[in-house]
Amino acid sequence: MTQHVMILATNGFEQSELEGPKQLLEEAGFKTTVVSPESGQITGWDDKDWGSPVDVDLTLDKAKAGDFDALVLPGGQINPDILRMNKDAVAMVKEFVEAGKPVAAICHAPWLLAEAGVIKGKTVTGWPSIRTDLRNAGAKVIDHEAAVDGNLITSRNPDDIPAFTKALIAALENTFEAV
Repeated sequence: MTQHVMILATNGFEQSELEGPKQLLEEAGFKTTVVSPESGQITGWDDKDWGSPVDVDLTLDKAKAGDFDALVLPGGQINPDILRMNKDAVAMVKEFVEAGKPVAAICHAPWLLAEAGVIKGKTVTGWPSIRTDLRNAGAKVIDHEAAVDGNLITSRNPDDIPAFTKALIAALENTFEAV
């Protein structure tokens, strides 16, 4: 049976941090579903301007963590900042973590992990400007392309997408090691 990965995002997601993992996961045989509080399409941020729209497959109010095997949280500054103010998005993140399912957050997306209260005592990484926030939430912050602690996978930036996705695939295949 094909494993199913939720990608939770809204307008302002980092284009490469949604599309890169999505493509690599699909090439590895996993099914992906883009979930958003919005219906229709959401638009990414690509370098210094708005990027391309991505189709939303399922709205957040209809999504159930139990229907998925893992969660991907793309970064960008705008996307996770909006989502961490959405109680349903934060609850979804917390539900995945508490269920022991892999949760992969890149760039600014670990803000959602902090907001969900799930990183205290965990080793994580993220974009340099949010590392103090992560420490203040009780995490041990490192500077690695992919940090794996239990079911949490975090990365710093778009350059880390290959290592980020490899760590998520390993987690889905139950072959990952802590970094």
